[in-house]
Amino acid sequence: SAIAVDQAAGGLLKRLAKRGDIEGTSGHTLLVHCEDDLRAPRLLVVGLGDADQLDADEFLAVVRSAATALQQTGATNAAVTLAEAKVKQRDLGDRTRIIVEAFAASRYRFDRLKSKKSKSKNRTLSKIVLPVKEKSSVAAVRRSVREGEAVSSGVQLARDLANLPGNICTPSYLAEQARKLLRSHQLKVSILSEPQMRSLKMGSLLSVTRGSREPAKLIIMEYRGGAKSSPPVVLVGKGLTFDAGGISLKPAGKMDEMKYDMGGAAGVLGTMQTVAELNLPINIIGVLAGCENMPDGKAYRPGDILTTMSGQTVEVLNTDAEGRLVLCDALTYVERFDPELVIDVATLTGAVIVALGNHATGLMSTHNPLAHELMNAGEQSSDRAWRLPVWDEYQDQLESPFADFTNLGGRAAGSITAACFLSRFTKKYNWAHMDIAGTAWRSGKNKGATGRPVPMLAQFLMNRAGLGAED
Repeated sequence: SAIAVDQAAGGLLKRLAKRGDIEGTSGHTLLVHCEDDLRAPRLLVVGLGDADQLDADEFLAVVRSAATALQQTGATNAAVTLAEAKVKQRDLGDRTRIIVEAFAASRYRFDRLKSKKSKSKNRTLSKIVLPVKEKSSVAAVRRSVREGEAVSSGVQLARDLANLPGNICTPSYLAEQARKLLRSHQLKVSILSEPQMRSLKMGSLLSVTRGSREPAKLIIMEYRGGAKSSPPVVLVGKGLTFDAGGISLKPAGKMDEMKYDMGGAAGVLGTMQTVAELNLPINIIGVLAGCENMPDGKAYRPGDILTTMSGQTVEVLNTDAEGRLVLCDALTYVERFDPELVIDVATLTGAVIVALGNHATGLMSTHNPLAHELMNAGEQSSDRAWRLPVWDEYQDQLESPFADFTNLGGRAAGSITAACFLSRFTKKYNWAHMDIAGTAWRSGKNKGATGRPVPMLAQFLMNRAGLGAED
């Protein structure tokens, strides 16, 4: 395409290169006004860097740079030829999906709660055209576009939910969003109230929510795309729609960001939307454990001993280690589905940020093949995770003189001991835990939800359904 454009424009690109206006630096963009030389009035030239070093991560960065530059032009449509680039271990379909997802992300704005909307919203890039050179490639490109759009739709839903404040996105609101998904995609949705959870003896989850005036909800979404006899994949999302820390109150600084503590539930809900849009031939159940953790006269206290749904008892050392207390009952509840495997997703520990920063999700599992599948899906989707151990040696940190174990293992290996806690409730199935505390949102001036790990989970499920798996 660059050769064709250069010829049509009378050697324009060659002149720009000769003058040094374009050098091919990775991610560098130059907007050129073409006047009457081309059918398009403007041309965006994008640098790909060293062709021999162009891998998926670098290509994604290049596409993001191009998408950002195009959004700033005010153009409403554009032809994008970046899929022609040769990228290590990525075919045309893979490159197409990267482009679709990156451009969809560049359009994202969360201004629904502003009284005055952004004036630039009406001039947002709304259509891209992807030229395909070979007719034989059209079907694969269309499939990749469909997959990219479905993943992007799930990511947007997850971001929207997580970006909403706690006074709007309550456990009841999460339940309503699940019902909305039911109406549009014919999922089966069941919602357990606090009295129903009490009858199931979910003493741990109900203790966490005791200090809140918002009723807890356990939301179960069932997608049945596979054979009736096929055991389901179960996704469990932590849905703390606001976490003040309870009696172990958090510091005031950045406490507003604790609206993101339902990022796991948002990610599961977004993944369910992607799965439904793609009509994957697989059975999947999503469970959202929605509640708040607030300080109150009825709130649970440090020193309390809770009886979980499994019958195991827990000594509470810190009420701000509440996510595991919510998840443990949900992980026991899902035994009734006889799952093939269970993955829980949670903004669980600040310790995972100390270990991995904000780039990788913390992955812990007692089942090596499952961990490998998730790591592979993370690489494919550029939504990566890094595995941390769940060795028996760490279990000793949870010992309690008064209960079966405590809810806190101390400062050392905090993310790992949290996973060790959860592992005690997952003996009846293959299980993995994803700690997204470092990846679910960004802080600072441009803070906001990222929608992770929807891309990784969606890729994992597509691979399981026989779509998009690498050889």
